[in-house]
Amino acid sequence: MSLLRAQRLSFSYSDASTILADVDLCLTPGWYGIVGPNGAGKTTLLRLFAGELTPEAGSLRLEPRGATVAVCPQAVEHADAAIHALADAEDGAARRLRGELLLDPAELGRWATLSPGERKRWQIGAALAAAPDLLLLDEPTNHIDADARALLAGALAGFQGIGACVSHDRELLDALTTGTIRVERAAARLYPGGYSAAKALWEAEARGREEAHQRLRAEERQLRRRLGDERRAQASADADRSTKRRMKGPRDSDARGLLADFRVSSAEARLSRNVSVTRRKLEKVSAEAGELELEKAVGRSVFVGYERSPAPWLFVLDAPRIHAGGEREGRPLLRDVRLSVGREDRIRIAGPNGAGKTTLVNALLAGARVPADKVLHVPQELGEAEQQALLARARRLPPEERGRVMSLVAALGVEPGPLLGSARPSPGEARKLMIALGLGQHAWALVLDEPTNHLDLPSIERLERALADYPGALLLVTHDRAFGRSCTSILWTVAEGEVRVSSDDAGA
Repeated sequence: MSLLRAQRLSFSYSDASTILADVDLCLTPGWYGIVGPNGAGKTTLLRLFAGELTPEAGSLRLEPRGATVAVCPQAVEHADAAIHALADAEDGAARRLRGELLLDPAELGRWATLSPGERKRWQIGAALAAAPDLLLLDEPTNHIDADARALLAGALAGFQGIGACVSHDRELLDALTTGTIRVERAAARLYPGGYSAAKALWEAEARGREEAHQRLRAEERQLRRRLGDERRAQASADADRSTKRRMKGPRDSDARGLLADFRVSSAEARLSRNVSVTRRKLEKVSAEAGELELEKAVGRSVFVGYERSPAPWLFVLDAPRIHAGGEREGRPLLRDVRLSVGREDRIRIAGPNGAGKTTLVNALLAGARVPADKVLHVPQELGEAEQQALLARARRLPPEERGRVMSLVAALGVEPGPLLGSARPSPGEARKLMIALGLGQHAWALVLDEPTNHLDLPSIERLERALADYPGALLLVTHDRAFGRSCTSILWTVAEGEVRVSSDDAGA
């Protein structure tokens, strides 16, 4: 049986603080999700597992000796030798894999035109065909549609070795994994179960720590009050003894004086002991409270500014034909499209890659019946120049408005100070900043095209809560069904040149 064991494993890059410290893990055959905030060390842990990085301290061992490893990075640029081998193989296992993943060897002749989902199926199929002892995946469902996700999940479920998968796809993690490695604050801890079950466990632990912290702080306050009372009593006893000594007359007998001194000394000793005991208890309780690691408050809630549109309909589209890229000639991408978006409609747009989802969104925006500054449109990708412009815009805001926007940025899980001081935001930071800037406009409608791209799971869940609370019109293009269903009630399915409208409680 294969075994991957990490003992006291630590790693840091030369120009950064410690990424992982004293990690202990033992993985046996089965699938494990690797989750955590961006920058926490998920991909670093995956690269350590792959042998691409060397631990700074501790050990990492894959058994048995000579065990094989296959790695599937996010991007699939070229058809490598393993992919060609799968295409050429005629044995039963290869044929079965090609059938399961709907892989046609003729596709390799037009590799440059294959979609991300088609390339990803070839990449993972080739890795499975090699039957490695350890299979490592980095965001396997990024940018791929629901059909491709279902094919990949089915094929991966049959893998017999140790599998580790960095992903923000909750549906995949819950369906595939039986263990979850949470990477955060230089730690990596294994929880039983898929993502949802594991999350329930660490949230319960966090609540327990918070409750224990509150109890300890309450006890600490009580002990401080007691210590103050005891010190005042001690000071009062000292003052009383001094007064009695000054007032002692010549007729006071030595015996009575000695007895009084003994009683006072005993009381003072008792008070002194009480002070010492209480002080030690206070020091112990304060230390215990300080040692409890509490969840950071950043990102707990998002207040979404909203202003109700005076117009009942924000977007109306009546188009016999819609061409890709706004063209007016050639074969239309969509036909007979008659759609409208009310001021409180919440719509998810789903469908295969290339079906025309983004084209539909652009057509709706072109026919908007509301001012452009009342619509927040976040496109699927932001170029480097757009990211720089967003940061410059945030820096130029008046202090009060900047504070409001930065509070939204913080609620989405980004520290405002480092962001404003950075040379260039990451793709995920830029996306959150754009959303925060738009929400500051009190938008009548949010139009978001794959808003979870480049976001980690905690950020996705924060955005999910914010959109669920937003009362205005929401138009959401996403392959993430769990995310979409939590925020919308209407489903537009784009497929085969048509747009079908239904309730968002099933399917796509």
